[in-house]
Amino acid sequence: MAPSQVTPEIRLLAAHELQQLREAQRTPGQLSQVVSILGLGSMDEAWRIISHTLGLELIDLSKIEVDLSLLQSFPLKAIHRYGVFPLYKEGDSLVVVTGNPLDLQAIDAVGALVGDSVIPVVAMPDEVSKLIKANFGVGAETVDGLLAQSQETVEVLEELDFSGSDAQEAQEASVVRLVNEILTEAVEARSSDIHLEAQAAGLKIRYRIDGVLQPQPIPQEMNRFQAAIISRLKIMAKMNIAEKRIPQDGRIKLKVSGREVDIRVSIIPMLHGESVVMRVLDKNAMRFSLKGIGMDDETYRKFNKTIRLPHGIILVTGPTGSGKTTTLYSCLAEIHDEETKIITTEDPIEYQLEGINQIQVNHKVGLTFAASLRAILRHDPDVVLVGEIRDQETAENAIQASLTGHLVFSTLHTNDAAGSYMRLVDMGIEPFLVSSTVEGVMAQRLVRTLCKECKESYVPHREEVPEDFPLEEVLDLQET
Repeated sequence: MAPSQVTPEIRLLAAHELQQLREAQRTPGQLSQVVSILGLGSMDEAWRIISHTLGLELIDLSKIEVDLSLLQSFPLKAIHRYGVFPLYKEGDSLVVVTGNPLDLQAIDAVGALVGDSVIPVVAMPDEVSKLIKANFGVGAETVDGLLAQSQETVEVLEELDFSGSDAQEAQEASVVRLVNEILTEAVEARSSDIHLEAQAAGLKIRYRIDGVLQPQPIPQEMNRFQAAIISRLKIMAKMNIAEKRIPQDGRIKLKVSGREVDIRVSIIPMLHGESVVMRVLDKNAMRFSLKGIGMDDETYRKFNKTIRLPHGIILVTGPTGSGKTTTLYSCLAEIHDEETKIITTEDPIEYQLEGINQIQVNHKVGLTFAASLRAILRHDPDVVLVGEIRDQETAENAIQASLTGHLVFSTLHTNDAAGSYMRLVDMGIEPFLVSSTVEGVMAQRLVRTLCKECKESYVPHREEVPEDFPLEEVLDLQET
């Protein structure tokens, strides 16, 4: 046999090792530890060894054509409870995929439910999960609380205790898992916002990914959990769950799969019920670097030089969600060192920055941007960041700070860089003060980018190119 045809032997597990793995699976977080202790390598390799030991075929779901017509006769209960999915018929037998080869009792139970001979095959757990979600939507694996055996990956760091029927329903294990599933899905999909909207037809869930809202399919059964889901979110965000007539704001602190995540929650009463929008702030996902936010070399060179000036005002403008805060944090990360004192005043503090002093604005006690900025100037700062210049008093204090030798960063809501000067003048700032203190303004937009792993070149057909597009810039076109 040629060397290229030799396949390495796959290790076989002993009975006691399989038992160790089964026992570890019952306790969250232990399975990966036992896999490491047994020397099985990665979780992918471990699943391959377990499947081989049990004589089960390990498949790649991306290469399997699923017969979706089987879903009409396959009991939904089996999918929810056992985490299996019907693939196709093989003679009189039904081939089902599972993401858990250690739970063969589940396969026997599925066979009893469907009344057919069942042939189990194995796929990686995340692939099976994606297949179920693609056909039944977010929360498909936890709706009705039927996945009691699944491992919890979400830890709520702070929440309030409430009493009453609404609170009791919201604290049911199935509802808790359902909300955790929604939040986990959003974080893993790198969503910036989660929208839960009450519609006449039922609950609607959308994630904002790369600046675009993407509807998420949900199982029909989830609609009856709508009130309980919102009550659960209110408890997590430390809101009044009995108040459903006025808008409320709160904050949720979570650990999702070991990652710390802050979620800002806004709830507004609508025609068909309360609408929830959550801004996801994933501390682990953010890496504040000017070079990493998409500037071209020339813009980076000019802007990097500007942010190192000894004094003046530097403004970043753009619509909500365009990345202004990320740019400002990247500026601070770029210039921060032990010789520079940096103080920020923010509403709210979106990310905690190591070595930088941050102030949370609190309007209830009179700690506004203007008030905090006045106090900051008595604290001997070198650099000051003001979350947003919203009024004349804040603008005047920022001007005063720059005139007294401080470098001030802030944001404005204008459509372009030139509009920032007129905006400050409209606030009542004298034009000569604007021209002598504002050292630079950068307007920015959030631009969608292609996945570096998935992108590929494509030559468009001629009819796909708009009429006003400069054809001389297109190297080649496909002819129809």
